[in-house]
Amino acid sequence: MEKRILILGATGFIGRNMVEYFMSKSDVELYGTYCKSSSLSIPGVRMMQVDLTNKNDVNRVIKGMDVVIQAAAVTSGAKDIVHNPHYHITDNAIMNSLIFRSAFENSIPHIVFFSCSIMYHSSDKPLKEIDFDANREMYPNYFGGAWNKVYLEKMCEFYSRLGRNRYTVIRHSNIYGPYDKFDLKKSHVFGATMTKVMTAENNKITVWGSGEEERDLLYISDLARFVEMAIDKQQNAFELFNAGFGEAITVKELVRKIVACSGKMLDIEHDLSKPSIKTRLCLDSTKAGKELGWEPQVSLDDGIKKTMDWYQTYL
Repeated sequence: MEKRILILGATGFIGRNMVEYFMSKSDVELYGTYCKSSSLSIPGVRMMQVDLTNKNDVNRVIKGMDVVIQAAAVTSGAKDIVHNPHYHITDNAIMNSLIFRSAFENSIPHIVFFSCSIMYHSSDKPLKEIDFDANREMYPNYFGGAWNKVYLEKMCEFYSRLGRNRYTVIRHSNIYGPYDKFDLKKSHVFGATMTKVMTAENNKITVWGSGEEERDLLYISDLARFVEMAIDKQQNAFELFNAGFGEAITVKELVRKIVACSGKMLDIEHDLSKPSIKTRLCLDSTKAGKELGWEPQVSLDDGIKKTMDWYQTYL
């Protein structure tokens, strides 16, 4: 019997990649949602328009599913995180509250929720799930978003304890790959850098900040495999997993790698007046390896090339 999988936010970066990954599976009946974006027709996928802040809409699309993959979110780049941090709070809290309640009331067997690593403190060593310290001061620009994610993680655990649903919470590192946000107003560091390199004029690009901050970058197909393995192998009603490559790279070095992959000769300038988030983070995903058998397969160099090939083909 085919498993009915619903991907919320199917036109977004992570959601679209989840659609393309699971649509190749013969034992899956696939559904996806979109909100404000134009209706997207994908052969073999039933797309539904929905406002996830509306209770009736949420119930309509969730009822009858076997798995709900929650990839819908309000997101943006470093500029909004620094200057407009409230953008990420209200709608995300409302939509997830309604989704989790509906999943409970409709007895959906499995819900996958994408958290992130925003709640972890800056560290010189890879961090495990147990290394999150609620009493430790968070990076100021992450305060609202981080506590919102922790609250939603706890809501997943709460509903899992009521006995109707199984929840997988994934604290992933910085994800990159095809369908990323390459609009400079909304993109994160990887997408912004790729766009700047591919559209560079006068043989130079400008990077925000000093480039000393360090990030853990995970290619999107590794995250999609993670989701599939969690659906197939997770036994407990609630699990929280890290999902990262396990190595940190400075933004400065990342920019150099993307420039080198492009084959262009570009001068790299740094605008210290622009906002940047000066933290260092990489994740220890040992738990996922032990319990699910998961580990990342795509190196950063290969991931950069795959993303650049996609960018040149489709953008």
